[in-house]
Amino acid sequence: QVQLVESGGGLVQAGGSLRLSCVASGSIININRMGWYRQAPGKRRDVVAFITGGGTTTYADSVKGRFTISRDNAKSTVYLQMNSLKPEDTAVYYCNAITTWGTPDGVWGQGTQVTVSS
Repeated sequence: QVQLVESGGGLVQAGGSLRLSCVASGSIININRMGWYRQAPGKRRDVVAFITGGGTTTYADSVKGRFTISRDNAKSTVYLQMNSLKPEDTAVYYCNAITTWGTPDGVWGQGTQVTVSS
């Protein structure tokens, strides 16, 4: 089984930057796609960005041009570089991995809190 651990969240002012990290362990050879989702209080958990094993990236419209997802296969880690942060980016950010033989929703990390103040 795959396990995911997120880190890098914190409190920043609007316009600042953070880099989130997600380290995968376990059956990492079975990971086909990794991504980031976020959930604010009272809101649905929505996709932020994801990256395939071949390096193809996809972003939500709300973060295009500000966030960048990348992965380091040697370290089994996916990153989310967040620039020009806005208060509406405040949420718990979750790492997700879709694996071979797994469910369509994949597996999830425990989340890391990102708070952007104005």
